[in-house]
Amino acid sequence: MNFELTEERQMLQDTLRRYLSDRYTTAARNAIIDSESGMSDEIWTELAELGVIGALFTEDQGGFGGAGFDLTTVFEELGRAGVVEPFLDTAILGGGLIAALGDDTQKQLLDEVIAGGAHLALAHGEPTSRYDLSRVETTVVQNGTTGGGDDVQNGQIIVLNGRKAVVVNAEAAGHLIVSARESGAADDPSGISLFLVPAGTPGLSMRGYPLFSGGRAAEVTLDNVTLPARARLGLANKGFEALSDVIARANVALVAEVMGAMETATELTRDYLMTRKQFGRPIGTFQALAHRYSDLLIELEQARSAVINAAGHLDKSSKNRDLQIASTRNLIGRVGRHVAEDTIQMHGGIAMTQEYELAHIAKRITLADHRFGDTDYHLERFIDLSAA
Repeated sequence: MNFELTEERQMLQDTLRRYLSDRYTTAARNAIIDSESGMSDEIWTELAELGVIGALFTEDQGGFGGAGFDLTTVFEELGRAGVVEPFLDTAILGGGLIAALGDDTQKQLLDEVIAGGAHLALAHGEPTSRYDLSRVETTVVQNGTTGGGDDVQNGQIIVLNGRKAVVVNAEAAGHLIVSARESGAADDPSGISLFLVPAGTPGLSMRGYPLFSGGRAAEVTLDNVTLPARARLGLANKGFEALSDVIARANVALVAEVMGAMETATELTRDYLMTRKQFGRPIGTFQALAHRYSDLLIELEQARSAVINAAGHLDKSSKNRDLQIASTRNLIGRVGRHVAEDTIQMHGGIAMTQEYELAHIAKRITLADHRFGDTDYHLERFIDLSAA
């Protein structure tokens, strides 16, 4: 099989790599992380103008890509440079849900996202949900009664109440996409609806904080948040399938980002091993360190094969897709931990300093394993899907 990038993807990769190598230095990133917003509006706009966001959507959605390998091309470069701007949250999660479920009016917001003029955030996880995608306790009341059918009439009012945890990019988002339960038990996949909630809506409050790996998130509280029924994305009680689809795309983007970060970590380690000298020779020539570094390269090749496999299955049936993604997430989690730990150990103390590139890269690799399910979660999911 030919695993080379198409000409268009190769051009996108080259352009993105050149731009980020010039603009996204360690000092620049540290300044962005320490800023009040935790991101750079200037870099966000410039990357949007380069077509980075458009590459994550199909032509029908207003972009020019949208396939699994378009996602991996973009996010591998973002991971390689340690970019903290919320492309996954605004484009893959928020934009993906609007593209899948939005009406003509709601999809106008998608044009702003692709142009770099709007931010989105998905408020789905809750304090008690852990990694369970179907566990939603936030409630919906419509015209004073719980529940609602598919034939919601204009002029009806809905009221949301609940709490959402670790909502990445919530403070910068102009709109939050909020999941809420209209029917069923707390962990029932059916009965979940999605709502487009403008920032600043009365009753919507958030407590923001910086993330360990860069960027910001918030704890979101919905206290009688009142919206017109047209704020619903898609049909009532039918939000889970779309959620599953965008989370699958987000997982593919995430493993590609970790892949890029791991390559940077190993490249930094190689340069260090051949620069740092002991007993008059580079420490990379010592057999013990050479063998450890070789092991990392073997692990990286295995990880890359898994990322390619996950991207290639993104448009397959949901069962087949989810099986391959669970396998890839488990492998990437284990390899990522190995790479982060070994590269830091081979560097020594310098790898723990904020001024050195590896410190941030290792954080990104480590924390990625705790988003959308960790290594153990995806192993159990793989076992369950295999048995099914």
